[in-house]
Amino acid sequence: MKKDLVSIKDLSAQDINELLNFAENLKAKGAQLGGPLIGKSLALIFEKPSMRTRVSFEVAIYQLGGQAIYLGPEEVGLGKREAAKDFAKVLSRYVDGVVVRTFAHNTVVELAKNATIPVINGLSDFSHPCQALGDILTIKEKFGKVEGLNFAWVGDGNNVLHSLLYACAKLGINVSVATPVGYEPDKNVVKDSKEIAEETSAKISLSNDPAAAVKDADIVYTDVWTSMGQEAEYKKRLKDFKGFQINDKLLSKAKPGVKVMHCLPAHRGEEITDAVMDGDKAIVYDQAENRLHIQKAVLVKLLG
Repeated sequence: MKKDLVSIKDLSAQDINELLNFAENLKAKGAQLGGPLIGKSLALIFEKPSMRTRVSFEVAIYQLGGQAIYLGPEEVGLGKREAAKDFAKVLSRYVDGVVVRTFAHNTVVELAKNATIPVINGLSDFSHPCQALGDILTIKEKFGKVEGLNFAWVGDGNNVLHSLLYACAKLGINVSVATPVGYEPDKNVVKDSKEIAEETSAKISLSNDPAAAVKDADIVYTDVWTSMGQEAEYKKRLKDFKGFQINDKLLSKAKPGVKVMHCLPAHRGEEITDAVMDGDKAIVYDQAENRLHIQKAVLVKLLG
C-alpha cells in the first residue's frame, strides 16, 4: 500500500485482498491490548460529526495498543483558522497517523500531500474508502467470495457509491446503479470503474430504474437521500427520489437470498422501510461492526 488511504482508486486488487484477509485475522483474534501499535497516537480530525467513524477508529487504535486524540470542528478550522499545509506539518511532529473526516475531498488530498505521516480518509464529499472496504469485508463474510456477485445500488450517486464502484470493479463484482435523473455518480468515477472492470470481467451499468437494477441482485445497497450539507434540498430530494425506496416489493425482484446493506445512519421510512431494516435480509449492523475490523487492518498496515 501507499503511505496514505485517500481513495480506493489508489489501491490495487492485491492491496484490497490483503486488507480483507488481515481484517479477518484481526477480527478472529479480538482485542490485542498492548498489541502491534503500542505507543502509537492517532489524530482524528473531524469537520463533520460522526458516531461510527469516530467510535470505530478510537476503539481500533485502543485495541491495537495505541491511543486516539479527537479534534472537532471548533478545534480544527482547516483553511480558516489554519492552513491545511501547516496543520499537516505540525501534526506530523506530534502523532503517527491522521484520520480526517471533512467536506471537501481536496482537504484530504492537501493533508496527505504535506504530512510526513499516513493520512486516512474518514469521509469526504467525494469518497468514503473505509466504508467501502468494510462493506466488501461484510460481503465476503456472507457469501464466501466477492468475484462474480451482483451488486445493486439504489439511491443517490454519492461518495459511498464512488468508493464502492472502484472496489467492485477491481474485485470483479458486477454493479448495477439506479439513481434519479440528475443524481448519477461522478462521470470520471464511472469512466475509471468501467475501464478497470474490463480487466476483471465485471459489468457496470447505470439507469434510472430501481426494478431493473435489483433484478438478479445478490446485494442491494442504499444510503440516505439527503446527506450532511444538503439539508436545504431535503423537500426536493424527497420528491425526486420517490420510487427509490428499498422495500419488500422492490426486493421481490432480486434473488431469493438477497442481502440488504446500508452504511447508516438510516432515515427509516424514506430510503428504506422498517420492515427491511429489521428483517432477516438486512446485514447493516454487520457492516457497521466490520468498520472496526477493516480499520484495524488499515491502521496496522499504515502505522505499524
